Amino acid sequence: MTTEPQPKFDPKVFLARVGKGRSVGNYNASQVVFSQGEPADAVFYIQKGKVKATVVSEQGKEAVVAMLGRNEFFGEGCLAGQVKRISTVEVITPAIISRLEKAAILRVMQEEPAFSELFIAHLLTRAVRVEADLVDQLFNSSEKRLARLLLLLANFGKDEQPEPMIAKISQETLAQMIGTTRSRVSFFMNKFRKLGFISYNGGIEVHSSLLNAVLHDQPHIEP
Repeated sequence: MTTEPQPKFDPKVFLARVGKGRSVGNYNASQVVFSQGEPADAVFYIQKGKVKATVVSEQGKEAVVAMLGRNEFFGEGCLAGQVKRISTVEVITPAIISRLEKAAILRVMQEEPAFSELFIAHLLTRAVRVEADLVDQLFNSSEKRLARLLLLLANFGKDEQPEPMIAKISQETLAQMIGTTRSRVSFFMNKFRKLGFISYNGGIEVHSSLLNAVLHDQPHIEP
C-alpha cells in the first residue's frame, strides 16, 4: 500500500493562514499593532503594506527607528528574552499582518527547517541593514541618507521587484529617520524633484535615476 507524499512545507503559505497560535489581521493606516511597554509575546509578519517603529525616550522625545514592508518580520525581540515591547509599531499603509504567538513560532522553527532558514535569513538581513544604517549616519551627508532611505522604501536593491510608488510619508518622519530637520528634507525633496529623481502622484514616485546617482556618486548628490 502506497502513501500519498506529504506536500512540501511553504513558509509563506504557512504565514498567510490562520492556525494554532497564529492569526491574520487587516490593519488600516495609522492603526497601532502594539505599543511600547506592552507585553512582548508574539512575532508579526507583514503580508502586505508598510509599518513604522517608533521609540519614545523618558524625556518624551520620539524617534522613528525602522520602516518595514512586505515579507518582513517584526517583534522578534520576544524570542531573545524581551519581556516588554521597546517600540511602538504603527501601520503606514493599509496592511495584512500575521501574528504568531511565541510558542507557535518556536514550534515551527523546530519542526520545519524551511521556516528556520527563512527566519534566519530575515535576522541576517536585518543585522546587515542596521550596520549599513550606522555607517550611513556616521559617514554620509543628510542628502545622501535621504536618497538611500527613499530607495530602501521603494525596495530598490532587494530581491523582489521595486515598488517605485511610496505611500505618502510625512517629511517629519523622513527627517527623524535620517537625523536632520524637516526643512532640510523639504529642500532636498524639492531638489530631487527638479532633477527628475522623484515625482509626486498621490505619493512619492522614486525613479531609477536616483539609484544611478547614488551608486555613481554623481555631483547632484553631495559626497
